Amino acid sequence: MIAEAANPLLDPWRFQAHPELWLLVGFLIGAYIYAVRVIGPQAVPSGPIVTRRNIVAFAAAMILLWIASDWPMHDLAEEYLYSMHMLQHMALSYFVPPLALLALPEWMFRALIGDGGGYRVVRWFSKPVIAGVIFNVVVMVTHIPGLVNRSASGSAVHYSLHVLVVTSALLMWIPICGPATEFRIGYGGKMIYLFLMSIVPTVPAGWLTFAEGTVYKHYDTPVRVWGLSVSTDQQLAGAIMKLGGSIFLWSLVIFMFFKRFAGNFNAEQTYVRDTTLTFEEVEQAFEKTPPAPEPQR
Repeated sequence: MIAEAANPLLDPWRFQAHPELWLLVGFLIGAYIYAVRVIGPQAVPSGPIVTRRNIVAFAAAMILLWIASDWPMHDLAEEYLYSMHMLQHMALSYFVPPLALLALPEWMFRALIGDGGGYRVVRWFSKPVIAGVIFNVVVMVTHIPGLVNRSASGSAVHYSLHVLVVTSALLMWIPICGPATEFRIGYGGKMIYLFLMSIVPTVPAGWLTFAEGTVYKHYDTPVRVWGLSVSTDQQLAGAIMKLGGSIFLWSLVIFMFFKRFAGNFNAEQTYVRDTTLTFEEVEQAFEKTPPAPEPQR
């Protein structure tokens, strides 16, 4: 405590301003409002320009982006705790990208990618196999110790990796909740796709959980936030990556399963019978009824 008081740089809770993030969030909000108010009426002459779901999703995406990239999460993640770094990357991979896609009405998404080369590039890179491979390669690469240590101590590498993480995640989520229908896959494909996306991250997660010694030297600092040792911090990061990501993706798979099949099952298995007879049915029943035998004399 005396050392921290003498040197404020050792205080993990000291406030650090990130004006670059504030400018980014402000730019995204301004661009969204401009698109809705200026471009929207021209793109959608009749009907709603945006829905309530679009607005709620956009607000949630901006709030999560701000929380994950600003003080204190950003500074704890980059200077003290790898577990906080993992939580930050989870937000930028699993939560912000799908919310951002849900925030875009179809006309805005098509305006962003165009109908020429940009459309073809996005269409190709967002194919499930290609997008899934890119996403998982980025997950594996961003856990290489040398790269993590360098990115945590260098702003250029750090921001480049964050852009790479968000971009690969956006491509991965387009087949699930992309605004354009031709980019999305069916319910069965979505469930298989999300299940497969939950498998590869378990490799670095298991490695972190059972690793002996310090994996990331950058986080072996004398200041231990919440009293977490280096080993405990690494194990917690592995648990967040393995359980947090898997539980989230599996929850989506279960939700999709019941949404796709439960409604039809309930409709088909109902015990309520429609006993109303039509005139044609009564007439057909009389025609099938044999005539009564004549009485014997």
